[in-house]
Amino acid sequence: MDPLAQTLVELGAVVFCLGLLARLAGRIGMSPIPFYLLGGLAFGAGGIIKLEGMHEFAHLSGEIGVILLLLMLGLEYTAAELFTGLRRSWQAGVLDLVLNFLPGAGLALLLGWGGVGAMVMGGVTYISSSGIAAKVITDLGRLGNRETPVVLSILVFEDLAMAVYLPILTATLAGVGFLGGLTTVAIALAVVTVVLMVALRHGHHVSKAVHSENSEVFLLNVLGAALLVAGAASAMQVSAAVGAFMLGIAISGSTAHNATLILEPLRDLFAAIFFVAFGLNTDPSAIPPVLGWALVLAVATAGTKMMTGIWAARHAGIARPGRFRAGAALVARGEFSIVIAGLAVASGAVPHQLAALATAYVLLMAVMGPLAARYVEPLAKPFIRRPAVAPQP
Repeated sequence: MDPLAQTLVELGAVVFCLGLLARLAGRIGMSPIPFYLLGGLAFGAGGIIKLEGMHEFAHLSGEIGVILLLLMLGLEYTAAELFTGLRRSWQAGVLDLVLNFLPGAGLALLLGWGGVGAMVMGGVTYISSSGIAAKVITDLGRLGNRETPVVLSILVFEDLAMAVYLPILTATLAGVGFLGGLTTVAIALAVVTVVLMVALRHGHHVSKAVHSENSEVFLLNVLGAALLVAGAASAMQVSAAVGAFMLGIAISGSTAHNATLILEPLRDLFAAIFFVAFGLNTDPSAIPPVLGWALVLAVATAGTKMMTGIWAARHAGIARPGRFRAGAALVARGEFSIVIAGLAVASGAVPHQLAALATAYVLLMAVMGPLAARYVEPLAKPFIRRPAVAPQP
């Protein structure tokens, strides 16, 4: 078959199957991420059917998917909201970082993957899935609950931590020397700081530059700016994803709201291809040897996320049912864990077993998170003291 025709046929089949998988996930009330990963495993190396024609397209589309994921995450916040969230949640954020980074890093060291592997796996187990958490909170009608701002504050802290972590990770994976690494990190932090200050004081100018009443022009402006900023950030040794995140923060007001609406279908398409691309590059036969470790890590980090949410909600004066709901909302890992693992595997600085472990872990957590959020209250009843009822005269 002609190479172009083969690529088009394979791409069309994959996208159509992604639609079917997303429909199935919606019907059973789950995130589609596990299904996308399984689809990639089925059609990649060692899978049921090996796709040969779409690897290059899948790689580039996956990169765009990461950029759009981070851009739209940035659109959810203004710089002022980020600073406010940081002030409110820094204690819970530090606890979250310690409790959830250490299990992944410790397991990587135990498996002999060295300091780089420990840094990668620590990030994989640390960051909750903002997308899954937001969807679960919305689907369960908990947007107005008292614990929801606590959950969102912790997610904001994690996003800020990622803005620092990703440049450091990029420098580490590139294998630069100590001095070069310090220079790269310093540049990254300087860029992040400058962009946040620009967003805080001059965000309306950025919004005005990309805004248009014509939806076609608006889409082209926002998407072009995102790719341009991501490319410039990458050229300065700052993660392209962080560059897109910073641009999203700089866009505010009605422009951010409209950009979210117009970009959402595009993000969903390219993000789905990103998860498939990650699965395509993971050999399914490598998962069974690490499945036991993935299960141990899933149970351990589900517990540490619960501890984080319970402590943060308690610190905010929320009653016990709300504390358990806050903890359960943070359990799921998803898109950003795969982004971190994907960066590491693409660099060649970590063993391919890490990709298998990350895939198995995210599959477990993306399923476990929504289930925990839905059923946490019945399961937590033995731990929730009911208020004493005065005896009737």
